[in-house]
Amino acid sequence: MFFIGIFGFIVRKNMIAILISLELILNAVEINFAVFNRYLYPEQLDGMFFTLFGIAITAAETAVALAIIINAYRSIGNIDVNNMNKMKG
Repeated sequence: MFFIGIFGFIVRKNMIAILISLELILNAVEINFAVFNRYLYPEQLDGMFFTLFGIAITAAETAVALAIIINAYRSIGNIDVNNMNKMKG
């Protein structure tokens, strides 16, 4: 899942698709926290707390990213990454 996210992040040109790929990367990391916690320390909940904290951070990051994407769409009229050079000038 992590490498699918990396591939999508590199290949995609649409900002929404890049955001979804970034979410895949972060979800893969959170799954690893939960799995390694259950495998190595089944009686402790440290990995589960890290996972919940990661989900909260991911939700906040998504909200900020969507606000930036909406603002870019209002300015340019397109959310293609190649058209972001128009915002510079």
